[in-house]
Amino acid sequence: MEVTAAPAGPRAGARPRRDAPRPTPLREVSAERSARLPTGIVELDRVLGGGLVPGSLILLGGAPGIGKSTIAGMALANLAAAGGQTLYVSGEESAAQVRRRAERLGEAALDVPMLAEPSLEAVLSALESERPDACVIDSVQTLAVAEAAPGSVGAVREATSALLEAAKRLDVTLILIGHLTKEGSLAGPRALEHLVDCVLHFEGERERTFRTLRALKNRFGATSEIGVFEMRAGGLVEVTDPSARFVGEARPAAGSVILCAREGTRPPLVEVQALVAPT
Repeated sequence: MEVTAAPAGPRAGARPRRDAPRPTPLREVSAERSARLPTGIVELDRVLGGGLVPGSLILLGGAPGIGKSTIAGMALANLAAAGGQTLYVSGEESAAQVRRRAERLGEAALDVPMLAEPSLEAVLSALESERPDACVIDSVQTLAVAEAAPGSVGAVREATSALLEAAKRLDVTLILIGHLTKEGSLAGPRALEHLVDCVLHFEGERERTFRTLRALKNRFGATSEIGVFEMRAGGLVEVTDPSARFVGEARPAAGSVILCAREGTRPPLVEVQALVAPT
């Protein structure tokens, strides 16, 4: 006897099959360019490629005390003074601590709305309700995620993924301040640098007041530009002529030479010393 088998139905718990997505020719893809948001800090805008790109995610890393929070606060203060909507989120410091640092940056820095909240859920809710043009998260390693210890690999990855989705959907520029490891690399999973659009490294020496800002990754600009700053009592001051500062203390001596280096669109002069001693 011939028996026809009935077609097998979907398995219990199986996901319904979706229609295959159809590719779109690139010439038909809408690629409107949003105007950049100038931070009012020429050296920072130079490294970024002209300013902040709406909806982008920027990771700003550097050693403790190098000036990461200071330069981020200066950028938000300038944006607020120009009429932009800003937000500063601190997961490490209290509101009073952030205010004391902002007092030396000028009156405009005191007009920046501030939220002392380490909860990722609360931060996402604030972004939904406030819809700022730019927001600073200080720092991404302190954000608390459900069922994960703050600063752990899983927490940092989940927090960054959630913030990336919010930035693209709400068209908010997010500046994530990150910590460095003992080896000098950015703390957290390597995937963190792949998720963000731009990675900035703020570096300098403790015994010197100069600070250098360099882009290690930039989807919206070059990575060869550098920004030079000097830390003073009133905050960071831009160094518009690095050559004059770098060679100002140079003295004609054996083993010392002035070198013209190539950094982006500027050829700064630097002193190179050959330090040797008799053995």
